Amino acid sequence: MSRARFRMAEQDPVPSSCDCFVALPPDTAAPAVIFGKNSDRPRHEVQEVVYIPAAVHPPGSKVQCTYLEIEQVERTHAVVLSRPAWLWGAEMGANEHGLCVGNEGVWTREPVGEEEALLGMDLVRLGLERASCAREAVEVMAALLERYGQGGSCKEEPEPFSYHNTFLLADRCEAWLLETAGSYWAARRLQEGSCNISNQLSIGREISAEHAGLRQRARSQGWWSGQGEFSFAEAFSLPQQPPRMEAAKARYQAGKELLRQHAGHITAETFMAILRDKASGICVDSEGFRTAGSMVSVLPQDPALPCVHFFTATPDPSRSVFKPFIFVAGIKPVPQVASPTFHDDPARQVPRFQRRVDRRHQLYRRHQAALEMMEEDQEKGQKLLQTLRDLEQQGLEGVKALLGGRVTPSPEELADLFFDCVEAEMKFYT
Repeated sequence: MSRARFRMAEQDPVPSSCDCFVALPPDTAAPAVIFGKNSDRPRHEVQEVVYIPAAVHPPGSKVQCTYLEIEQVERTHAVVLSRPAWLWGAEMGANEHGLCVGNEGVWTREPVGEEEALLGMDLVRLGLERASCAREAVEVMAALLERYGQGGSCKEEPEPFSYHNTFLLADRCEAWLLETAGSYWAARRLQEGSCNISNQLSIGREISAEHAGLRQRARSQGWWSGQGEFSFAEAFSLPQQPPRMEAAKARYQAGKELLRQHAGHITAETFMAILRDKASGICVDSEGFRTAGSMVSVLPQDPALPCVHFFTATPDPSRSVFKPFIFVAGIKPVPQVASPTFHDDPARQVPRFQRRVDRRHQLYRRHQAALEMMEEDQEKGQKLLQTLRDLEQQGLEGVKALLGGRVTPSPEELADLFFDCVEAEMKFYT
């Protein structure tokens, strides 16, 4: 990135960007791994929730990612994604094997690529489609990063906005941090306790896997003397952080403290409350950026129990409903949370983003109208908010009964679960 472009990016309204959390036993209340993420994006961007079934692809197939066409693999896993509606990848999601992945933007000593390559959000989806566990996803995503690089604009606007990425990956057994600087990367394995990431490098000396040329790159650039223990964050972090990364430090510490306060008792509700926390900046509702979508997943360590993934599909989790999704055969399509498609989509044309299109899906439209009503009539708004909380609580209680073995829903009921919850929410908005 040129110096002029970098200065211009710093002058943007400072976004309090994404936060991602994971908790493993003994920090969780039950023998399960809990994953959660807020996706903070440009204020008017629409985030959709889409289910993509498993597929078998002919030899030699290609897949068109947001900007880059790459080689397809023989088989891809079923995935559910929460993604900005204009791009191919995802901010966060899960697959049928109980793998969850989310990403955060970071700026490092490696220059940000202006050329179009893989977005970090493309890597999230590719990892979910091609790996069955967190460790495998790290290997898949790192290999793709080294081969194709990362770059291209991450906003649906004519002026480019690019960054590198960190990722949090979790499955039923463990979690991994994968942090990148250009095509270089380091990864750290977590087998217990809890962890959060924001918009900064956080892998220090506890490196479980790394790019083969990582340390040589740091030495050749004078970022590490070669003496003493190597720290990825110390070597590759910018000496002077952009304002958006400075703002992330307080948010990261707040998230860390919230995890510490709840250690030993963390549940899905705990993570939902953290993702709704506005005092810390974790839940964002500013003029330029806001929390566009949120996700919480419960990954039981008992493989006989299903993993449950909650999505809002609407902005501002403090005024949204977390709705449960479970992978089963015959998932019912949910067009209410799928954005419209466009034959001449400005995101697919070069030069890109020369005009705007209306990507609002049905739930988004009704939810936004409800938010406006909440602001205009506080008493009526509070009643609606309580109704939404009651709806969410019904879903949470149903999930607890399922995971506790107190109920055994039919496969058809589970296939319709997310659709039914979205429908119920939409009825309350009318």
